[in-house]
Amino acid sequence: MTETAQTAENTDEVLLELLKEPRETQVIFVDTLQALADATKTLAEAKGLFAIDAERASGFKYSQRAYLVQVYRRGTPIFLIDPAALAPDVSDAPKVFSALAEVMQQAPWILHSASQDLPCLREMGIECPELIDTELGSRIAGFERVGLGAVCERLLGVRLAKEHSAVDWSIRPLHSDWLTYAALDVDVLPDLHDALIKELKQQKKIEWARQEFAHTLEMKRRDPKVDRWRGMNGMQHLRDQRSLAIARELWLTREALAAKVDVSPGRLIPDASIVAVVQNPPKTRPELAGFKAFTGRARGTYLDSWWDALEKGLTTRDLPPVKLPAIGIPNHRNWPQRFPEADARLQTAKAVIAELSKLHNVPAENILKPDTMRELCFAPPKDASLQSLVGALLNLGARHWQIELVAAGFIEAMQAQPVASQEAGEVLAPDATAVDSVQQQ
Repeated sequence: MTETAQTAENTDEVLLELLKEPRETQVIFVDTLQALADATKTLAEAKGLFAIDAERASGFKYSQRAYLVQVYRRGTPIFLIDPAALAPDVSDAPKVFSALAEVMQQAPWILHSASQDLPCLREMGIECPELIDTELGSRIAGFERVGLGAVCERLLGVRLAKEHSAVDWSIRPLHSDWLTYAALDVDVLPDLHDALIKELKQQKKIEWARQEFAHTLEMKRRDPKVDRWRGMNGMQHLRDQRSLAIARELWLTREALAAKVDVSPGRLIPDASIVAVVQNPPKTRPELAGFKAFTGRARGTYLDSWWDALEKGLTTRDLPPVKLPAIGIPNHRNWPQRFPEADARLQTAKAVIAELSKLHNVPAENILKPDTMRELCFAPPKDASLQSLVGALLNLGARHWQIELVAAGFIEAMQAQPVASQEAGEVLAPDATAVDSVQQQ
């Protein structure tokens, strides 16, 4: 069952309970339709929040589907659900899990680092009605370490056995010790939720956390970046259009193959192999086959595909530009020379955020996203009133609690560096009611 372990934290000796398996909670593996129906019925009859976790095979598989979903409510067993067994074709998952999805609309969910798991659960047709993210809540509470293990140590006095955090969850049959590890992750969540909510209320930050949880649920999936192949490691060494064309064709071939066989692209051939071929293109297929720098599990099996991609890159007239046209605001590192007024606003805004971060013990990036701060400083409202600033922050996606914290300090920054179009003396006095009005919007 459990045993104790001695640890030191900030030079104080703290006695931690080492959890190696769930505490007095039955664990049921669900890999048949009947077992899924039974689990769904049991969960429907229970009360309280849902503790949820999901395991993917990131770094092993191309897809980001869930290979294990853990669901628990107080008073029920911990159900370890195998989506790969129940819906081998992921497109069938919404139908297979429709009844479970309906039941899981009954109450809010507790997850740790929800943004990692919500997409694969949505792929199964399971949507979260209301979220409590214990990782995000821990950030708002000002905890320096916010991993599940660290937060459990701090709030519950327990240490989780975390030996299997990076395993290939697509392997079948799943190892029994992996399943124990997976069950632990949800076994602690209800108690962790209670302790964290208490902490946030004591710090008077519960409303901040609730707004952040709601924002996480509302976030839309970002569109893939244009020319994702440019993100390969080593691309900084390729500086002409022909080299970039070869790299693109090899990357596209690898990407298509990875999707087809459902293997992480880097496990087929690594980025370093693509860059090496680009820098010294083999002249014949046999030369490519014997090229020592061309490595990876798929180098020989799919040699014809790699050779075709190399030939296409060498001959195509569709040559990519060395640099892509800028999208959005310019890189802030260039502001001091090119946009000194915007840089002055940014430095003032950074100082405001740093002071608020220290005062409220919340990470600066959670006070306000750096991208939001930079966009505001580069293109502030032409009208320097507080009301205009509040509207601009809302349009940029800032939450009400964030605006209430930063607006007064930011208006000073904007007024200290008025935009060039304003005439001397045109800067407006702050509107004292603007921040208060955020709560009514």
